[in-house]
Amino acid sequence: MSAVYSRIRLIMDNFSLQGMGVAVATPFCEDITVDYDALAQMVNRLVRKGADYLVALGTTAETPVLAPDEYTEVKRCIAEANNGRIPLVLGLGGNCTNAIINKIKNEDLTGFSAILSVVPYYNKPSQEGIYRHFKAIAEASPLPVVLYNIPGRTGVNMSAATTLRLAHDCKNIIGIKEASGKIDQVREIVSSKPENFEVVSGDDGLTLEFIRNGAVGVISVLGNLFPHEFGKMVRSALDNDYNTATLINNKFKKLYTLLFADGNPSGVKCGLHALYGINNIVRLPLVPVGEQTALSLNQALSELKDIE
Repeated sequence: MSAVYSRIRLIMDNFSLQGMGVAVATPFCEDITVDYDALAQMVNRLVRKGADYLVALGTTAETPVLAPDEYTEVKRCIAEANNGRIPLVLGLGGNCTNAIINKIKNEDLTGFSAILSVVPYYNKPSQEGIYRHFKAIAEASPLPVVLYNIPGRTGVNMSAATTLRLAHDCKNIIGIKEASGKIDQVREIVSSKPENFEVVSGDDGLTLEFIRNGAVGVISVLGNLFPHEFGKMVRSALDNDYNTATLINNKFKKLYTLLFADGNPSGVKCGLHALYGINNIVRLPLVPVGEQTALSLNQALSELKDIE
């Protein structure tokens, strides 16, 4: 067994996607530079309030609009603020396979337990192209790989058959963040996956239903706002306490829709401002939520402000 795979095996034995991961948003200052102080405070709050792991530099982090030096500094800031307290997953994907492999080879991955890599977007590869893309990434990665299927953003759905092919063929592909919204697809993956492959929801509003069908948790946007309560919902469901989980889930039904009504992370940035005073600023081409959405969001948040 190679030294690299021995290291991957060690990480795999000590890291699970179970529970509530939080896709950390990137706060900005008034001049639209990254607010690293606020980011460190967010990480500390999420760890303190019970997040099981954090995902850095995913979709919610507005990663496509960060400069290379900002990407590196956000990664460093999150790892430093976390200080090894809970596992970290690094968003590292794109639509050029060779570029991702080169980044993996040159990126400092200290402090991270896995990478999260999205299905290639815009070029709409075939299922065989998706398979070869992720197989090449898995072969190059010194960390376990979590697949990310979100056809609403990428333009192509990674089928259950392709996910299962990768899960069985690549030892260090350990799970999938499934955001297709297809319950049948989740069931198919869960029923035929290898034992060490995990499925998590990529959609807050479907998390409870996904867990009922064999998922082990969620990588959450809502967790930025209510890590304790939403985490309690996830862990209650995993403990088969569906009465508690359903009661909590019902509290958040308005937010499940409102947070994404005008796009993500515009919605969660509005919420972070309302609850924690973090600037309600996103970078173009995103814009803040509209006036009506902001009013509805603030009303829903005011009804929930005491639950944390």
